[in-house]
Amino acid sequence: MFFSIIIPLYNRPQEISELLNTLTLQTYRQFEVLVIEDGSNDSAETIVNSFADRLNIRYFVKENEGQGFTRNYGFERAKGDYFIIFDSDCLIPENYLQIVNNSLNNCWLDAYGGPDGAHHSFTPIQKAISYSMTSPFTTGGIRGNKKGIGQFHPRSFNMGVSRQVWEKAGGFIITRLGEDIEYSIRIHSSGFKIGLIPEAIVYHKRRTDFVKFFKQLHFFGRARINIYKFFPDQLKAVHFFPAAFTLWLVFTVVTNIARWPIAKLCNGLSVVYILLIFFHSLFKNKSVKIAFLSVIAALTQLIAYGLGFIQDFWKRVVLKRS
Repeated sequence: MFFSIIIPLYNRPQEISELLNTLTLQTYRQFEVLVIEDGSNDSAETIVNSFADRLNIRYFVKENEGQGFTRNYGFERAKGDYFIIFDSDCLIPENYLQIVNNSLNNCWLDAYGGPDGAHHSFTPIQKAISYSMTSPFTTGGIRGNKKGIGQFHPRSFNMGVSRQVWEKAGGFIITRLGEDIEYSIRIHSSGFKIGLIPEAIVYHKRRTDFVKFFKQLHFFGRARINIYKFFPDQLKAVHFFPAAFTLWLVFTVVTNIARWPIAKLCNGLSVVYILLIFFHSLFKNKSVKIAFLSVIAALTQLIAYGLGFIQDFWKRVVLKRS
């Protein structure tokens, strides 16, 4: 099988260098790489061209439209039987394409997704963020998990679709705010088979500090409401958890300021939750520092997502504004 790897890029030349370097190490060699510069001010052309002797690679520049439509631009120019999309802040294990090829030959999927994890080279904050986004004690536990709630939806940091999907279902119809989930639902609605390839892991850097992480997760919370506007039945109880948690924290603060008797119960439950995150991360990462940072990451994730969710739920669902 011949794969077309499609990578949207916006002002991250150093990241694309690290990603492309991991692709030069792939044990399976039947693939091409398309890097699409999405109206960047900081061009990566020189860096991308430096890989021309090691990769079957093509570089494109287009006006800024966002990652969804930039992937469509790549789909239109891809030569492969199967399209794989990565975020530019990913590192790809050397056996990734071999795993995907073997898996698709053994059990065909029209579209697939894979999980993400933390590379040993990541900073403690990046490892803590990676833990938070994949932990069973946060909403991240449903990502890259066969036992997740409801239908599996591949995410665009690690996602593949067959040429047949592109020809029948088309590409992304929104470019931001949950574009990958909308696409996954539409692929499934078109009668295609979607699944998880659990061994097809990528190392996803995500954000490098908590301020950027907060902004990203606030965006994700808003994106969930955007998906609801397309597919109302896809808004599940679990999606309300970060908003409920955020309101719980506000309530806890109020009970302490007002010195209500229930404050002790609120404080106790909050401490238990924080300790669960700390010790679970300590078990997973074998680092007290990362465990401490994981608590910060989890709280940042839930509050940011919750605030974004509440903001757009109020504006777009309650007030019915566009």
